Amino acid sequence: MSAQPRVRRTQADRSAATREALVAAGRRLFAVQGFADVSTDAIAAEAGVTRGALYHQFADKLALFDAVVDAVEADVAARLAEHVAAAGTTDPVEGIRLAVRVWLEICVEPESHRIALLDGPSVLGWARWRELCQLHVFGLAEALLARGMAAGRIRRQPARPLAHILMGASDEAALYVVEAADHARARAEMIEVIDQLIEGITA
Repeated sequence: MSAQPRVRRTQADRSAATREALVAAGRRLFAVQGFADVSTDAIAAEAGVTRGALYHQFADKLALFDAVVDAVEADVAARLAEHVAAAGTTDPVEGIRLAVRVWLEICVEPESHRIALLDGPSVLGWARWRELCQLHVFGLAEALLARGMAAGRIRRQPARPLAHILMGASDEAALYVVEAADHARARAEMIEVIDQLIEGITA
């Protein structure tokens, strides 16, 4: 039997793998220790690469953190969409309620709590943090609202500003939950409040 030919990775492949390893390492360390307490040496060691390789991929720790927040926000959006799709509900209003409930579960996880909610806006600045949030999660919120209006379940109104209000309320709800001593109780309280807000826009 002839040996299988070895597939040689291109430089682009190696570079992408290094970048992926650094982002994954950053996610693990930033989630546990926070941005300020994680060094670039620690990230490089966690990723199994040299410090020089880190600086080849990212200008500095802030640039890496930006990529980490982007990855975390993308995963949050994907998980919300997957839960809504898996529920199989055809009612957009129920889809919105479910997305909020899932978010209030996810928000207490270290990555969402420390990286996305706490360090994200303080380290990147509010404008950049908001840009990343909108890049990933805003489209889902706007789409659910537009579907609700098309189905006659939500009163006709501009979907974009309404999505901003819903996202703002959801983020504040998440902060309330993560800062509470009793997460379960805080989550239940916020679900009740958000449900009332959603009820207020239904047709």
